[in-house]
Amino acid sequence: MLPRNFNPDPFDYHHELEVEIESLTNQALGVGRVDDWVVFVPHCLPGERVKCRIFRNEKNCSHADLVEVLRESPDRVDPGCPLFGTCGGCQYQNLRYEKQLEIKTQQVGELLEHMAGLKVPVQPAVASPKIWGYRSKITPHFEKPKDGKVGPIGFQKIGRGRQLVDVPQCPIAMDEINEALPALRNEVKASARYAKKGATLLLRASEEGVITDNRMIATERVGELRFDFLAGEFFQNNPFILPAFTDYVKKQASVDCDFLVDAYCGSGLFAVCLADAFESVAGVEVNEACADWARRNAETNKLENVTFLGASAEEIFKDISFPSGRSAVIIDPPRKGSSLEFLSQLIAFGPRRVVYVSCNPATQARDLKPLTEGGYKVVEVQPFDLFPHTKHLECVVVLERA
Repeated sequence: MLPRNFNPDPFDYHHELEVEIESLTNQALGVGRVDDWVVFVPHCLPGERVKCRIFRNEKNCSHADLVEVLRESPDRVDPGCPLFGTCGGCQYQNLRYEKQLEIKTQQVGELLEHMAGLKVPVQPAVASPKIWGYRSKITPHFEKPKDGKVGPIGFQKIGRGRQLVDVPQCPIAMDEINEALPALRNEVKASARYAKKGATLLLRASEEGVITDNRMIATERVGELRFDFLAGEFFQNNPFILPAFTDYVKKQASVDCDFLVDAYCGSGLFAVCLADAFESVAGVEVNEACADWARRNAETNKLENVTFLGASAEEIFKDISFPSGRSAVIIDPPRKGSSLEFLSQLIAFGPRRVVYVSCNPATQARDLKPLTEGGYKVVEVQPFDLFPHTKHLECVVVLERA
């Protein structure tokens, strides 16, 4: 059936093409061309020739489904999950892991150049110690039951909006989570007749076992440090790489700096992990509940040089008395990145070094432009692959006041 508002230019609906895949976007889409017209195709790899079927034309590109791989890349491998290609959770299971790291590193460099005008070296992405069974949290969904029965319990289907794929097991989730998942799924199905709407489930691995209640306290360790937080709140979801990740941030932030400001501090991950490298540390958080958990974590780990401040978004650095020339600031904003208002306050505070941690290199690259225009230069870019087999990664950009 022809979709409503389908634009038939330049290809008819379900027109089939053969294209050479040149590269992958940071959304893990293969880039092919037909007479300089770009066609995006999922689940294919650079160097492959594929047959694809058009499903949407836009002003300057088309989107197609993969029909057949006519010539395979030597980097293609068998996916580790039978749902790969249908479930939207993973994008790179068909790609050799070493090549995943190479492509992610390359994509960071391209984003920095295109969005911030920066041609800077990017260090090779740091590999995750585990590439399967590494996720400490998953959040499957289910829709409103029909006729007293629950449909799929899982994640969004690729390219199909809110349609879900049933996921009985997830190979990138920790073993403990997969052991607990069947019982939770059965519980949801058994109570379907009482459910008036759909919901998002929680499974978070903790020292106490797998937690399914957002309001319960979860515990994780980074090295010998202990962190407690509400299970439904944000905490990095790959515990196996966190020691190397936080050690790198510590090394970069402490260069010629005695004081540290951890903006967007959350439950205090960086402030607590970096405290032993600084004379004094201040975590700043606009969410007072998160600041309370950060204070508890500093007390649990017997840190006397760390304080946490609740602050308004308009006056983040108001109560910071550290000398800017001897201070570093860590920023780890949500996926949408930082606001210009925050970046202006950061530039006005004028720390010696800024360590920008991001789970979205695109918004990070966007934010680097006002920072470099405001007197900072990029001295190192280091991606960390916290999310093997997916399009996501964490990127650390180190800046120094020029």
